[in-house]
Amino acid sequence: MSKLLVRTSACTLGLLVYFGLALVGGPALPSDSPIKGDWDESGANVGGDWNQDPGSNTWTQAPVDIPNDPNQYKAVLQCQTDENNVSVKCLPGQQQCPPREEGGKAGIPVIWKVAPRGIPDPVWTDWTPTGSGPSCLYDERVEDLLPRIAALIQSEFQKLPVAAGTVTAQPSPHTLRGAETNFYADSAEQQFDITILGQKVHVVATPVQYTWNYGDGTTLGPQASAGGPLPQDRWGEKTRTSHVYTQTGDFQVVLTTHFQGTYSVNNGPPLPIPGQGQFSSQPQTISVWRSITRNYADDCIRNPQGQGCPGAAAPAP
Repeated sequence: MSKLLVRTSACTLGLLVYFGLALVGGPALPSDSPIKGDWDESGANVGGDWNQDPGSNTWTQAPVDIPNDPNQYKAVLQCQTDENNVSVKCLPGQQQCPPREEGGKAGIPVIWKVAPRGIPDPVWTDWTPTGSGPSCLYDERVEDLLPRIAALIQSEFQKLPVAAGTVTAQPSPHTLRGAETNFYADSAEQQFDITILGQKVHVVATPVQYTWNYGDGTTLGPQASAGGPLPQDRWGEKTRTSHVYTQTGDFQVVLTTHFQGTYSVNNGPPLPIPGQGQFSSQPQTISVWRSITRNYADDCIRNPQGQGCPGAAAPAP
């Protein structure tokens, strides 16, 4: 296994400069830093979204919350205005859902209704977003088409080519045994257009939780925090998603991202997909090294052949 040899003089501390570990109370971040704000003496990111949990002494970011839709929806046949009357829009010649292909059957117009969620016997009103008209359903069994789609949507969701996201480690691709290695995920909302039972279905997948497999038998999650990048002068500090390897070697890190989904049928309202879809990233290799730190009475300028200097012979394994 490779060794990292750090040479310092007798009057200096043995810092692991290559990895830039653990400098507390660092300077203000550069303007292009992905983390906004300045680090104060207590370690707080002033004006940013990072904070230090005093209980666990870990650096955390606020999780991304997906707002819940306060409404519920249902679809009714546009032709049926009440128990006894039929809409004039459904009379012969007034059909609003022409065949999708030449010689095909006309569709059945459906009006979506909306009402506040959690209210017994609510008052339903038409759900009519800007530029939207009736949804058209094309099926021999229109009356139970939407329940049939609802029964299939969760399994169809899991089949989608949803990208789990990318994994970044700090430091990388090499880290040190016994040190905190910060991991974070970069995952985004994704949209898909699929066909279920002959209907056009639009699916939106939003990442909501993350599970880490660090490759050494240790896992973390599922949890809402995706983690985030630390400035280099703070590498080695504990974060919500960091991990300490106790052995050297190459380890395969796998991220599993849990997605919450919604689906809409033929331009209807976004309906929740039950449960979550789980999608895993390709394994990423991280090499864990051990470090050796020694103090010397001179430096490499005075003694270029000294141990640890570029001109010195390689140390014995």
